Amino acid sequence: MFSPKEIEYLKTQRLARIATVSKQGQPDVAPVGFDFDGEHFYVGGRNPSKTFKYKNVAGGNTLVALVVDDLESVKPWKTRGLKIHGTADFVERVGYVGSGTYLRITPTRSWSWGLEGPTFDESGAPMVKKVTR
Repeated sequence: MFSPKEIEYLKTQRLARIATVSKQGQPDVAPVGFDFDGEHFYVGGRNPSKTFKYKNVAGGNTLVALVVDDLESVKPWKTRGLKIHGTADFVERVGYVGSGTYLRITPTRSWSWGLEGPTFDESGAPMVKKVTR
């Protein structure tokens, strides 16, 4: 699903933001660390069962969004990143915070910008690559 340049970028990044939604429909966004194995993203943490992201997925709302982005430069302003929509479930594994329960995110759609070319075209319109699995 991801191009070689997108995978190369993901391997250089350690922080992302994950969005989940509660049973009551309340969205929540949290900064997270992550692992990426080329197919799935894994989000762990300390005391994960106490976090909204875990409670929301455990509560049955398995749709998630993940954003990995940064500023490549400020002058000129150049952003780059990926936004991923997918589904989450729980797995036991050894990851970046050690052994434990991780959210495994299976991507279903992705958007990227600034990784395989300019962020904006000559008219100022965003250059976004979209992929659906």
